[in-house]
Amino acid sequence: MATAKTATTSGFQYGPLIAGWLIPGAGHFMQRKWIRGGLLLASIGGMFFLGIAMQGKLYTGAHDILDMLGLAGDLGSGLFYIVSRQFSLGADAVQITTADYGTRFIVVAGLLNIIAAVDAHNLFTGRKR
Repeated sequence: MATAKTATTSGFQYGPLIAGWLIPGAGHFMQRKWIRGGLLLASIGGMFFLGIAMQGKLYTGAHDILDMLGLAGDLGSGLFYIVSRQFSLGADAVQITTADYGTRFIVVAGLLNIIAAVDAHNLFTGRKR
C-alpha cells in the first residue's frame, strides 16, 4: 500500500524557489545538489548570455499578448534580467537575423529557470527525490 510522503521540512519552504528564481541553480545549491545546480547555472546562464551576445531583445513592457509572454519569459531569468536592464544590455528592437535567435534564447533561458526553481522547491518539500 502506497502512502503519501509528507514534507519533513518546517518553517519557510519557499527559500529554494525564490533563490532558484533569482540565481539559476541556487535553489539546488542550498540543498547541496552541487552538480545539478552547476549544470543549471551553466546552461541557463550560457543561454541567457549567448542571447545577449547575439543582440537579442529584452522585453520591457507588454503591448500585446506576445510581448506579455516574452516579458514573462525574460523575468524568469531573475537577477540576470534585472542586471541586464540596469546596464542597458540587449537590443530594444531586432535589427539583424541573429538577434531574433538571441531573443528566443533569452526567453527560453527564463522559462527553464522557472522550471528549475519549481524543481528545487519540490525537492525541498519532499514531493520529488
